Amino acid sequence: MKLTKYTHSCVRLEKDGRVLVLDPGNFSESAEALQSAEAVLVTHEHADHIDVPAVVDALRANAGLAVFAPARVTGQLQDKATGEAARIHAVNPGSTFQAAGFTIRSFGGQHALIHPQIPIVANIGYLIDDNVYHPGDSFVIPDGISVKTLLVPLHAPWSKSAEVLDFVIGVRAPRAFQIHDGLLNENGLKVVEGHVQRIGAKYGTEYTHLAARESVEV
Repeated sequence: MKLTKYTHSCVRLEKDGRVLVLDPGNFSESAEALQSAEAVLVTHEHADHIDVPAVVDALRANAGLAVFAPARVTGQLQDKATGEAARIHAVNPGSTFQAAGFTIRSFGGQHALIHPQIPIVANIGYLIDDNVYHPGDSFVIPDGISVKTLLVPLHAPWSKSAEVLDFVIGVRAPRAFQIHDGLLNENGLKVVEGHVQRIGAKYGTEYTHLAARESVEV
């Protein structure tokens, strides 16, 4: 399949002419990523992972588009796109379903802790075709499977570099690319990616940086 990285945590997957989009947030080129998509997977409700107006517009413009997300996200979307409610589906961890010709497995359950005074929200990680794993805002490692392509949240208010590295080591995917890099400047990105590349290699993970809108076959 073809994987295209957009700014921050948005990723577009294409296979056999069909399109699946993950986390089209307001840090990303969401409207562009959503063009001709058949399905959208949303990990959680934070705006950098779902641009609600852009997704609502896409649902109204594209009668073939379906959205899969945690229940609070689907509720927000259904309130704004009542005519499209039947195409908006709530997802729980531990489920398997089909979307746009891809097989999806869901993992996790909650967002990583930012601070005890900041409420924790639901977060779903998605494994697509037993290949690409997008964890959203968490370091939950899928159980019982081997991930082939890992999307690594490089930097966030809820993480530190040691946790990023332990996540890469724990998953041990052969290939890894970055997500959640929208808060890093060029210098910070080099520092964090240098650690991931060097330490990940010790455990069999080849890490590669993707620029915004860059594509790769996975």
